[in-house]
Parts: sequence; C-alpha cells; structure tokens
Amino acid sequence: MDLVSIYVDQHPKDDLTPDRAQRFPQMKVYQTIAEALTQGGSKLAVDGVVLVGEHGDYPRTEKGQVTYPRYQFFNEIVKVFQASGRVVPVFNDKHLSYRWDWAKEMYDTSRAMKFPFMAGSSLAVTWRIPSVEMPLGAKISEALCICYGGVDSYDYHGLETLQCMVERRKGGESGVKWVQAYQGENFWKAMKDGVWPRDLFNAALCRSHTITPTRPGFNDVFPTDDDMRRLVKNPVAYRYEHNDGLFSTMLLMSGLVSDFNFAARVEGMREPLSTQMYLPMPDGRTTLANFFSPLVNNFEQMYLTGKETYPLERTLLTTGLTAAGVDSLFQKQARIETPHLSAVKYQPTKESTFWRS
Repeated sequence: MDLVSIYVDQHPKDDLTPDRAQRFPQMKVYQTIAEALTQGGSKLAVDGVVLVGEHGDYPRTEKGQVTYPRYQFFNEIVKVFQASGRVVPVFNDKHLSYRWDWAKEMYDTSRAMKFPFMAGSSLAVTWRIPSVEMPLGAKISEALCICYGGVDSYDYHGLETLQCMVERRKGGESGVKWVQAYQGENFWKAMKDGVWPRDLFNAALCRSHTITPTRPGFNDVFPTDDDMRRLVKNPVAYRYEHNDGLFSTMLLMSGLVSDFNFAARVEGMREPLSTQMYLPMPDGRTTLANFFSPLVNNFEQMYLTGKETYPLERTLLTTGLTAAGVDSLFQKQARIETPHLSAVKYQPTKESTFWRS
C-alpha cells in the first residue's frame, strides 16, 4: 500500500513536505485536493483517501474553537467522487468538525453516496494497560475518564476513550440527553459535592503512569485534594446523561496526569473496571511517539476490505459531545439539552478494535 499523492494546505518554515517528497519519490505533491485525488488527471485515480485537518494557522470562533477545514476538505473530496462517478473509502482524522451541522452533513453524505467513511481518535484503538475489553452487553451505570489537554482538542480524545467502552453496554448506544461543563472553582465544588463518583475517579487515576509527584522523595504519589488544586490550574469536566440512564464524565486535569485513564461501574463486578489507553509518549531518549499507527492499522483494513472497522456513529456522537461541552463553557457552564445527540443510536462491533499485540 503506497501513499501516492498528497495535498498540503499550509507551508510554514518547518514544513516537512519537501523532505518527504524527496525521500519518497512515489509520493507526488499537488496544488489542489482534486489534483491529488486524480493524480493530475480528470478522474479519481486512488483507492482511498486520508483527510487530516489538524495543525496549521487557522482562526478561532468566538467560542475558542480552531476552524480546522475538515468540512471544506471533505466537500472537495466529494466533488471528485461526483465528477468521476466512483467512490472510495475515506478516513477523517479525529472529530468531524467543530460545527455539529457540518459533521452531520458529512455523515449523511457518506451514507447517501455509499462510501465507507471512518473517523476518530487513536485512543479508541490503541493498546490498553491492562489489556481489557468491556464485556459486550454489560450493564454500566457510571463511567469516567481522567485525561489532560485543552478544550476542543484533547477533550475530544477523552470522550472517545469513554465512548469506545460504554458503547458496548446492554442495548448499545442510546444517545445523549444533555451535557454540562464544569471549570475552575465549579469543578472543585462539583468534585467535593460528589457530582461524579470518587471511587471511579480513584480507580481511573490509579491506572495513570504519569501522576505528577506531590511529595518528592516519597513512594506514595497519590494526590490529596489539596495537591490536585495546587497542580491543576484549569480543570474542566463534561458530565452527560445517556438516554438509557448511564452517566459519563470526562475530566481534563492537566498538571496532574498526561495520559488517558478509564473506569466504569459494571453490574456483577466487585471493583470498577479500569484501564489506561496507552499511547507511547516520547521521552527524548528511547521511546518514540506512536500516535497514528493504531489508526493507520484500521483505515488500511477499510481500504482493503471496503468495510468500516468500527462505527462512524461513535465519532459523530463524540463530535457532538465536544461541541456541546464547548457550548456549555461558553454559556457560563450551563446545562445544554442535546436532542440532536439523543437521535445518535448505534450498535458496537462484536469485538473491540484496540491493539492487543
């Protein structure tokens, strides 16, 4: 499988495109998306498309969202499909768009034109420590993810961490009724008041490999509430309720951890089911970042088989949850009703697609 053509939207000073084009002569750089997909001809001339609408210098919305042009790129791809009378599978890196209406349009277009379309985060398909699978048909009442990073970026990864696990519950995904964000002092008050379960919080935090030491020289690094307040300068939580009564909570706690950790209360289990979604972090010496390989593994399978390896609806839902969380923050942390997300119902694949190697 070869990468034969590429379009790059922006060329900053540290752009890697010239170096890669020289090192890999089978890959030609084109000036437009249409030329890349047709390899300079008039008809579609590739077997699959990767859409990476991330990085670069793009303006922000009034809510602080970066206006990455995923929707615009997608429409350029669709134009080539329409002109060629042929479609091929498409993979979109991360969430579909910062706007729900555009995300839903992308989903609807792929279904109307009947081309395989996948999207999403590496967190849902990477290694897990321990390597556990949520039992298919499990009864889950609460789920929680502790992670790190910013709003409208890493919050999405935390939501995918949650969704790839809870979608396997009895009945499948039922949709989401409402979302509420907590930030700053409201976050700490909600945590103290038990808005999200402390036992799940502790179970998820125990899975982290990157907890910031709170008392140097001591073996016990597990933080107290005062430690967390000191370490985490701008905590953010999204809490939401699914139509079937499941509650999920995503916690951004930069300064405390730099990994993604999950826990859930599952009927029939004495202790919470918990794990870390493991992405190798570069340490500057021996470990290289390996964020994209798990996704490449999945979309290569889609190109070879013409079948999506996991539901596109997962990313449609997490796209909407990310936008709703941003809306809640923008509206002074108000609860946001989400009738559009109540309609996103789907069934998971029989087996999870996380890496077990």
